[in-house]
Amino acid sequence: MKKLLSTLILVLGLCPAAFSQTKGSTEFGVTLGYNGSTVTTTNTNADYRSGFNAGIGGEYYFSDSWGFKAKVLYDQKGWANGYIGSTITNFNLDYLTVPLLANWHFGHTKNWYLNFGPYVSFLTSAKTAVNSQDVKSIFNDNDAGLDLGIGVKFPVSGTAHFFIEVSGQGGVIDIAKSNSGSTISNSVSAINIGLNF
Repeated sequence: MKKLLSTLILVLGLCPAAFSQTKGSTEFGVTLGYNGSTVTTTNTNADYRSGFNAGIGGEYYFSDSWGFKAKVLYDQKGWANGYIGSTITNFNLDYLTVPLLANWHFGHTKNWYLNFGPYVSFLTSAKTAVNSQDVKSIFNDNDAGLDLGIGVKFPVSGTAHFFIEVSGQGGVIDIAKSNSGSTISNSVSAINIGLNF
């Protein structure tokens, strides 16, 4: 997995950048946003945890309407006022997330877009709010699921676009290692801003 992630970062960094949405061009960007995360389960309380995400991405255009987008994000997930066992606390789970998305551009100027596809996440830390207790050992190292988003781009120069994007992630993997009850899966809603060039 680490080799796959390293290769993806290298490819995103070495591909030649072009500055128009034409067939065969590549666009890069940086993004920063707010995460509202929780978990879907019937066996524990699951309020929303506020966090953030930040990362880089690249999109290769097959046409003026379709592209393939990949991102690498530092992604704060988890949930608030929950429990595993008898302790009620906030669970702060931090991931490195890699979404691999089909990107459909629409509208008269093709500045609106809808993206969808799978993601995979790699757990970097897991702590409780109570005494900042390290609980990484009780969670699986990986998470995966589906990512869906919609956004709009605004030209700020001949080669750069500011964007606003709303997205969501729905996990399909049980994130707890030893779970005798129902499955615990990540669920995230995010709003992001960024710059493509």
